[in-house]
Amino acid sequence: MTKAEIIDAVYEKVGGFSKKEAAEIVEAVFDVMKEVLADGANIKISGFGKFEVRDKKERVGRNPQTGEPIPISARRVLSFKPSQVLKGVLNPHKERLKRESNDDDAPADDAG
Repeated sequence: MTKAEIIDAVYEKVGGFSKKEAAEIVEAVFDVMKEVLADGANIKISGFGKFEVRDKKERVGRNPQTGEPIPISARRVLSFKPSQVLKGVLNPHKERLKRESNDDDAPADDAG
């Protein structure tokens, strides 16, 4: 999905905005996210996931063709960890199986 498609989806789902206003809102959200991540802070969106900035130290890698050691500079990387809710949306079959197995573990009702 592209940014333009996100803007269209926001425009369709949230009434009362022009397409230009929807584009400004999407741009503003992305700008805020970029600023926060650039400052080294994490972003946690409930029900969606967590964007995490990590610092990687300088290390030695190898040229795959020659085997020669090459220094890899220190850098910051961004990782995303989806929430359990998002994982459930992505893998509904797994969640159903998990719920069913938990139901099997529940004690039987012996009211007989």
